[in-house]
Amino acid sequence: MVWKRGGLVAEVRTQPWSRIALLHLDETQPVVLEGPAAVIWELIDGHRSELDIFNELGVTFNDEVGQMQAQAELFLASLEARRLIEPAAVSAA
Repeated sequence: MVWKRGGLVAEVRTQPWSRIALLHLDETQPVVLEGPAAVIWELIDGHRSELDIFNELGVTFNDEVGQMQAQAELFLASLEARRLIEPAAVSAA
């Protein structure tokens, strides 16, 4: 699956991007991301697959065993449930 950021999402970040606040414009409560969650958000670009994201996390956080993948899958599902991300239309090349 390839994800992209939702079209109705407002984003505010600190500098450097250690904290990111997201708000779907139809909601009233923002979501604040830090650490690996903020890194995952940065990797969601409409081009990277979930596997690409998991691999990047493994390198970034030295996760040789791949323990972060299950947590990252749950996190992506929660972002989708909050309508902060949506499937990207990927054209076959």
